[in-house]
Amino acid sequence: MSPVIPFSERPQGDIVCLFGPCSLFQPTQTGAASRDVDGTLTPARRTASAEILEVLKQVRAKAVIGFVGGSDLPKITEQLAVHGQNIQSFLNPHHNPVTDDFDFCFAENGLTAIKLGEELDSASFIKFIGEEKYKKMVKFILHYIADLDIPIKRGTFIEFRNGMINIQERDEFEKYDKESKVRATFVEELKKEFADYGLTYSIGGQISFDVFPNGWDKTYALRHIEKENFKEIHFFGDKTYKGGNDYEIYMDSRTIGHAVQSPDDTIHELKTLFQL
Repeated sequence: MSPVIPFSERPQGDIVCLFGPCSLFQPTQTGAASRDVDGTLTPARRTASAEILEVLKQVRAKAVIGFVGGSDLPKITEQLAVHGQNIQSFLNPHHNPVTDDFDFCFAENGLTAIKLGEELDSASFIKFIGEEKYKKMVKFILHYIADLDIPIKRGTFIEFRNGMINIQERDEFEKYDKESKVRATFVEELKKEFADYGLTYSIGGQISFDVFPNGWDKTYALRHIEKENFKEIHFFGDKTYKGGNDYEIYMDSRTIGHAVQSPDDTIHELKTLFQL
């Protein structure tokens, strides 16, 4: 890893750009779909193109960059492994993992946070909700999924993460959900059943949705960013519509939002913003 230029020594070091991680990549599998970080840096299940990596490198030479995604860190770095390294190499200083290529790394909406390779404070979903409420909710979810009449059932169904739970199906589910709105209906049922839990439900990616405490959406990452006193905080995301998992941070008064639908959109926005 080459030495990192301090923020204060970068020409526009008072500007930070945060990315929903999926706006940068070319396919490694035809037709595959990612769970969470879709559209902003990388299309689903893809790896970064040479063009977007070069643009990010140019931006980082001028300003500060970071990613913020809902998935856990290993899943995000699987897609953002720009040097072909996975998260295990984070422990080896002779490698160049994804955490070396971004100034800020926010997984699980910022509940897992890294600044310049150093871990910041984290928080826990299970501590917030409590074991009994968690078990009640999981039981309801599994019963609901069992009763769903969908073409194929192959999913993990519930994935527990540090700061949330993720309810998901498999790739074949995506097309069916677009027509039948299974996720949207499921979310409405959960809102009614657990109205007193203080939870937010956010549809993200192509086959899943997240459940997390109110305020633990992607704006959670901003509490780490605010400490740096940046003049501008830019956010680039694709799920910026109401109910999408980029909506809250995109609309937040502290950020300048950029709605992008592809890596090409991200490149265009960055080249315009930084006159690259």
